[in-house]
Amino acid sequence: MSALVYLGCLEEALRAAHFLADVAWDAAVRVMPFEIDPAEFTYFFDCGIIVRGLLAAWRARGSEELLAAAVAIGDSMARDFEAKDGYHPILSLPDKQPVKRDGLRWSRSPGCYQLKSAMAWWNLAEATGEARFRAAYERALEFGMRGYGGFLPGHPDRSKVMDRLHAFLYFLEGLLPAAGDARVKAALCDGLRRVAALREEIAPEFERSDVIAQLLRVRLYADWAGAVPLDTAAAEREAALLAAYQAADDDPRVDGGFYFGRRDGTVTPFVNPVSACFGVQALAMWDEWRTSGARAEHRILI
Repeated sequence: MSALVYLGCLEEALRAAHFLADVAWDAAVRVMPFEIDPAEFTYFFDCGIIVRGLLAAWRARGSEELLAAAVAIGDSMARDFEAKDGYHPILSLPDKQPVKRDGLRWSRSPGCYQLKSAMAWWNLAEATGEARFRAAYERALEFGMRGYGGFLPGHPDRSKVMDRLHAFLYFLEGLLPAAGDARVKAALCDGLRRVAALREEIAPEFERSDVIAQLLRVRLYADWAGAVPLDTAAAEREAALLAAYQAADDDPRVDGGFYFGRRDGTVTPFVNPVSACFGVQALAMWDEWRTSGARAEHRILI
């Protein structure tokens, strides 16, 4: 939804939004399931991404139904997932009990990366004026700031470290609403440095195009927020690397998409929708800033 709104495909975005609000949302249990049939689990991260997508559609069309759905899911995130160490990543349904965690799989563990999803609460606070949402974001921010230092490298397998860079960049993206805070500025500066170094070190073996796109977007946003001055040379290199992953193909399903990455110098033989969403936005933001100085506000971040 966020990508479709950004690309101006509003009718398609609204179809997705109404499916989520009217079909997927379980009003009886008051939860957004990860899959509908069977509805066995709900994921904190996915719920936050859905909220931000619904809010993107609501801002574009002004449908109070979509705002109400976003509010309901945001409340579910705060109510159902809260844990002593932040937020449970996955709950079973319908009992809403935490699923066993796996410390070597970031998506099955709580962690700083969840702050990207918690941006939904910041956006809900902006949309509704409700203080409870601002407080929920600030709680997630505190947990993220407290634990981010140990997230990288976080795995003995270097290819898994590249995967964790993708997740760690979610944390850096989630910091953007609070980029005026001195501690957050320091975390952005430290995080950008660490991601750039690890990406360059691991890239000859394995590289993900979405990591490059996320890194470029955070560089731009951190500079625009006055948190970290833009390393223009590094951004130029990353934009060129990212552009090389965009596909040109006779198949319209592939043409314009972004290949997932590269292993041992060979491009992976498939395009990826998340890589495409991030890649398109990163290159568009870079081109617009370079040609006209245009800056994007963080609400539109896919």
